[in-house]
Amino acid sequence: MRKKSIKDINVENEKIFIRVDFNVPVKNGTIQDDTRIVAALPTIEYALNEGASLILASHLGRPKGRIVSEMSLKPVKFRLSELLNKDVLFAPDCVGEEARKIAENLKPGEVLLLENLRFHPEEKENDPDFSKKLASYARIYVNDAFGTAHRAHASTVGITHYVDEKVCGFLMEKELKYLVDTLQNPERPFAAILGGAKVSDKIDVIENLLNKVDKLFIGGAMAYTFLKSMGKNVGNSKVEEDKLSLAKEIVEKAKEKGVKIFLPVDNLFSSEFSENGDIRYISVDEDPPDGWMALDIGEKTIQIYLNELSDCKTVVWNGPMGVFEMDKFSKGTMAIAEKISQLDAITIIGGGDSVSAVHKAGVAEKITHISTGGGASLQLLAGKTLPAIEVLDDI
Repeated sequence: MRKKSIKDINVENEKIFIRVDFNVPVKNGTIQDDTRIVAALPTIEYALNEGASLILASHLGRPKGRIVSEMSLKPVKFRLSELLNKDVLFAPDCVGEEARKIAENLKPGEVLLLENLRFHPEEKENDPDFSKKLASYARIYVNDAFGTAHRAHASTVGITHYVDEKVCGFLMEKELKYLVDTLQNPERPFAAILGGAKVSDKIDVIENLLNKVDKLFIGGAMAYTFLKSMGKNVGNSKVEEDKLSLAKEIVEKAKEKGVKIFLPVDNLFSSEFSENGDIRYISVDEDPPDGWMALDIGEKTIQIYLNELSDCKTVVWNGPMGVFEMDKFSKGTMAIAEKISQLDAITIIGGGDSVSAVHKAGVAEKITHISTGGGASLQLLAGKTLPAIEVLDDI
């Protein structure tokens, strides 16, 4: 995975095509969260300082190959102009005569943002002609859109066949450093905390991490599949019935490999899936009342998990411990977020809901690395390669 970065090439007086991830939430033309735009600034500012001119391309939302005005990147142009303190040019399409002309006339230090790539079905189809059109803007291609690195689209894979140099941006480089390099040679004890709804979503991740970690903590709804596979009564909790034998196998495999696997010893049960129901902490050895469901890990479990995390030197976390969007069921997730923020360790949040959790807990600043891509980070945690990274130039 040793890939060239923008630092490894000469970009002075060059036009550079940068695939960024500006897929930000926009409501009534206003950006609700500019985290992804801010995350791309180091690469953009470096290239500008080195005397390059930039063509930026991104998708936004799921327009399904047609023009949807609410998914225009125009609001991003204005926010980016503010952040860079310079006017960013905007093309009304990502291909076509007007975009080509603006790109052609760019001077060093100028920035052009193209309209939403996914207004064209050819983007997701990885169409060669569309890829060639995108590649015609520049000789150098930089991919800084980790969130789309698991997709083989025209702007992430196709374009690389028609440019001279193809390298990582700083954001992509950072993701690879933590999600690949650190996990290949972690400081120990190395722990993984996995939560979320389904075992099936995390099978490959669990199987890969069982070869690497010293401790594996399971929470969220996926824990109830594990508990049921061990003969525990989980009431009306969410369970993947067809994954019970797999859950059992995973526990056996962990024992064989000497990995300490932690499952809840108690859970917070509720009489309904809302904050209005009756709630009670119930041990896994007790039967819950009829119709009740577990929506968070219990207090004893929280204590065990926190104690066992105390000596860890590398921690990767993907998936909440419960339905943390409801305050009543957020205690487990918030406790884990707090704990890992206090550790003297390399702490990595593997995208998805765990990112929201550390922000909700107010500890994001204290985490070593928060991944910008849920799906992409899961694939790397599963030990897989990503198509958009494979095609970049090796060091």
